[in-house]
Amino acid sequence: MILWGPAGTGKTTLARILASSAGYAVESLSAVTSGVKDVREALSRAHDRLGEQNQRTVLFIDEVHRFNKSQQDLLLPATETGQVVLIGATTENPYFEVNAALMSRASLWRLHPLSDDDLEVLVRRGVELRKSSLTDEALEAITSASDGDARVALTTLDTAIVLARAEDRDADLVQVEHVAQARDGRLYHQSRDTHFDQISAFIKSVRGSDPDGALYWLVTMLESGESPRFLARRLVILASEDIGLADPMGLVLADAAARTVEFIGLPEGRLTLAHATITLSLMPKSNSVTRALGAVTRAVQEGGIVEVPDHLRGSNYGGASEQGFGTDYRYPHDYERGWVSQQYLPDALIGQHYYDPSEYGRERALVEQWRVMVQREDEANSGPPVE
Repeated sequence: MILWGPAGTGKTTLARILASSAGYAVESLSAVTSGVKDVREALSRAHDRLGEQNQRTVLFIDEVHRFNKSQQDLLLPATETGQVVLIGATTENPYFEVNAALMSRASLWRLHPLSDDDLEVLVRRGVELRKSSLTDEALEAITSASDGDARVALTTLDTAIVLARAEDRDADLVQVEHVAQARDGRLYHQSRDTHFDQISAFIKSVRGSDPDGALYWLVTMLESGESPRFLARRLVILASEDIGLADPMGLVLADAAARTVEFIGLPEGRLTLAHATITLSLMPKSNSVTRALGAVTRAVQEGGIVEVPDHLRGSNYGGASEQGFGTDYRYPHDYERGWVSQQYLPDALIGQHYYDPSEYGRERALVEQWRVMVQREDEANSGPPVE
């Protein structure tokens, strides 16, 4: 199997639990530091273990995407014969980074960032093991600052405990100040209500085309330790929801900003987020995409499954032409200016309109261009195609 998920979500721990539950031995390798020689040696030990002790082996490879093609191919025979049970862990999309041959022999399990509730359980266990204690405010500060990463949460807790005891050797209570020091002053310790209120204020400021307000709430959250990836994701959502066709480049900009933040991280990512925030604030706004999507969704949910008109059906298989499928379809590129009047909605929905354009920004120009094309070409192209 392949375990795919961000750092600190328990991929290695889960692999060990699976091996232990099955009573298998474990051979662990890191693709960062291991090569073909290491893999061959691990497979050899697994082979001997199976023959001499009748014990199967889990071969766990961390960051399996770091192996090149030949290294990944080396694993195929052993997994085919059952010499080992392969468990690979990766933070990268395995569809792009893991060989298709290896993917076809594995089941893919995707792990998601841990919730705050899960992290609270983890931190409380850590506190108990360290024979320490912490305030509720400190607990919330650790979980909020960890961004779903268990390793970050436990590292922050460990450092906060050391700092608390450095002040007083007999101290066993971790305060929010110790957590802030452990996070180098970057601490998102507001309540959950404050968190949601601030992101709401941020989005509403961008939607309201106020770059000053938007930038203020952006910096407030960054200074409090909010995840830059979370803020970037919200801007991507806003680009389609609130800017939409008024300026289609808004989505391109937001997506580029999110990828850049993921690539460079903080502190330089702050500049990228500010760039995107100000630009999206200045762009014209339209929610026509949001409204159109909602209207069509309601129509589909209420109308159920409808038949595709015959002329729109696929015709590239035997028997399709005998049924008349696709035979009356008008190929737009056969007509002048690449457009021809034609039915695209199901028969029962002819005449329905779901997209209601706004008159703002580039959307107005796009719609006007479309309307002119329809008006000019409707009559001219209603006849046979151009020879």
